[in-house]
Amino acid sequence: MQYKTVKVGVVQATPALFDLEKSVELTISWIERGAREGCQLLLFPETFIPCYPRGLRFDAVIGRRSDQGRTMWLDYWSNSIEVGSPEMEQISEAIKQAGLVVALGVTEREPIGGSLHCSLLYFGQDGTLLGKHRKLKPTGLERFIWGQSDGDSLVSFDTELGKIGGLICWENYMPLARTALYQKGIEIYLAPTADARPAWQSTMQHIALEGRCFVLASNQYVTRADYPDRYQAELTGEPEIMSRGGSVIMSPMGEALAGPLWDQEGLLVADLDFSELIKSKLDFDCVGHYARPDIFQLNVVDQPDMIRVR
Repeated sequence: MQYKTVKVGVVQATPALFDLEKSVELTISWIERGAREGCQLLLFPETFIPCYPRGLRFDAVIGRRSDQGRTMWLDYWSNSIEVGSPEMEQISEAIKQAGLVVALGVTEREPIGGSLHCSLLYFGQDGTLLGKHRKLKPTGLERFIWGQSDGDSLVSFDTELGKIGGLICWENYMPLARTALYQKGIEIYLAPTADARPAWQSTMQHIALEGRCFVLASNQYVTRADYPDRYQAELTGEPEIMSRGGSVIMSPMGEALAGPLWDQEGLLVADLDFSELIKSKLDFDCVGHYARPDIFQLNVVDQPDMIRVR
């Protein structure tokens, strides 16, 4: 029996912080690079458009907000992306020309109202938006700038490349959210993040071993100097390198196939041998022979069926 091999790419890059137009240009350039490298699937970091606003407080404390913070929020909101917008059409066209599946981390602006969401957008090889996952529970002060989502955001896709799905950053510490995806038979697990701690590598390795799946983790590389001049004063005291990266590609046995990549931009590329998925389940399958459904059952409210893409 022949088992397929899929070439995947993980982008570790510096975004065009607080600049939607340049963010789109950067995104397209990385898509084109991924295509040149022969990638069939390309993963971008969390909120690559317009950035993860690390170190900024939006001048908020419990019981008080300010005009300064609202102006900063307006800047971030204005440079976030809206589904169906001309900027989205540009990205979709670039993906169509490149002919690869893309998972793009963005801050997504609601078309009605003013809410923002930390989202992972999935595009098919023809540039079609297949669906999106919105972060279920933003972490810490993220809750001030992003809304939270619900079960219908736990999307997964059965594609020619494999069964694909994922969670964003610290959602990956939510065991029930992970299990909700494992139950769909995820083979390529996506984990865009803003966590650049060395300990994050242990989390990615654990998920690979737990889910017996390939894990792709993508992070930004950002320095303080990359922020617009108007925010430099806000970042006093922050380290020069604000996000070291740490992007990595893991095998179903928890071995690093590429990366981790530290302190620079780059594109990680690896060939995923799907025979390794089967071999890894000889002794462990968390939703198969290790599941014990006579004891444990998980019901997820409003989680959609896996979307078949052919």
